[in-house]
Amino acid sequence: MSASLIGGLGVLALFAMLLLRVPVWIALTLVGFIGNSIMSGVTPTLALAGTVPFDTGGAYTLTVVPLFVLMGEVASETGLSSDLFKAARVMLAGMRGGLAVGALAASAAFGAVCGSSVATAATMTRIALPEMRKAGYDPGLASGSLAAGGSLGILIPPSLVFVIYAAIAEQSVPRLFAAGLVPGLVLTALYMIVAVAVAHWRKDYAPAVERAPWRERLSAMRGPWQFLALFLVTIGGIYGGIFSPTEAASVGAAGAILLGVLGRRLSYAALVTAFENTVSICGVLFVIVFGANLFSFFMVQTQLPNLLAEGARALSLNGVEVMVLVIVAYILFGCFLEGIGMVLITVPVFLPLVKQFGYDPVWFGVIVVIVVEVGLIHPPVGLNLFVIQAHAPDIKITSIYRGIVPFLLAPLVLIILMFWFPQIALWLPKLFYG
Repeated sequence: MSASLIGGLGVLALFAMLLLRVPVWIALTLVGFIGNSIMSGVTPTLALAGTVPFDTGGAYTLTVVPLFVLMGEVASETGLSSDLFKAARVMLAGMRGGLAVGALAASAAFGAVCGSSVATAATMTRIALPEMRKAGYDPGLASGSLAAGGSLGILIPPSLVFVIYAAIAEQSVPRLFAAGLVPGLVLTALYMIVAVAVAHWRKDYAPAVERAPWRERLSAMRGPWQFLALFLVTIGGIYGGIFSPTEAASVGAAGAILLGVLGRRLSYAALVTAFENTVSICGVLFVIVFGANLFSFFMVQTQLPNLLAEGARALSLNGVEVMVLVIVAYILFGCFLEGIGMVLITVPVFLPLVKQFGYDPVWFGVIVVIVVEVGLIHPPVGLNLFVIQAHAPDIKITSIYRGIVPFLLAPLVLIILMFWFPQIALWLPKLFYG
């Protein structure tokens, strides 16, 4: 049996286990361990399995993960997200669909500190959904805008998915953070356009709200200053070359705690909760990364990516056609895989393929994050959709499905723009890092 055939059977076995709801880390570890044992023997595989957790857990690149997670958890516990939404709501009062646009703006801003899609969607649902329902918003539009806004948390830096991609693809975290900023802002604007279009097309979905006086608007803008300071210090420090990503995450986590204590927003119990959530999230994440590294070693040995490239050339496919097939595959995988698991499983297979067709790995990293976002919000099993329903169980899942459909156009438009104008992603990395 050829190495490539063994690799193909391994991938099929992996997806079969995932369809049977086997946890991602177990599926990755089993396929990686058995596959490596077949390719190189049991003894070398046991040695590999013993060193991978130590090497991965001690990797300097991944130390940024628990620190950014902690910063996001503390920011959530201190109520920064409610200040953001209040400011956006007041500034956009009087605009039809303004609450939906405000929720998207607040989600984008909170995602810039949080870095997690699910956490952003959950937090903003608790804060913004009651306000939108009180104003008479259609449940579909309200939940759709919150699901879409939550997905921005993994594109606008700092992003945990970018950190994981950097570790797997051996790319620079600062370059990926810089590459994600402009596409993140463009996607935020596209989501806002969709929300306004839906609100004007179906006026009953978003009743008009009375415009707020300027005094109230100026007063509301005083609230988010702590968030702005946190963002400028962390992300500005990375772009300016003052901090490494790990140092910036350390400063950000310490800064969030300090601001919470000085503002009397962070109690001891809330701080303990933030630490507990951080440990829980990172524990699950690192176990998945351990399994993904075993799987990645297996893929390298089987040379499966080279076989895919040879097959694409045999079919006379060009680079764009290959990328379209890769993007379609990601969207299909999004039906049953969560974002980080999808990146860990697919990047070892797809990245060598797209590099052979001349695509920049940093540009491809942004594309991966965008299609992972699509997977988080498209029916039938987009994770953000169920997060929202968990916080609003009286909203039917069919209403949430109906509400998210128009927002799916935005990331697809962004992907098309990324093909036409790759500099959307590559301009800032080139500007800051050459």
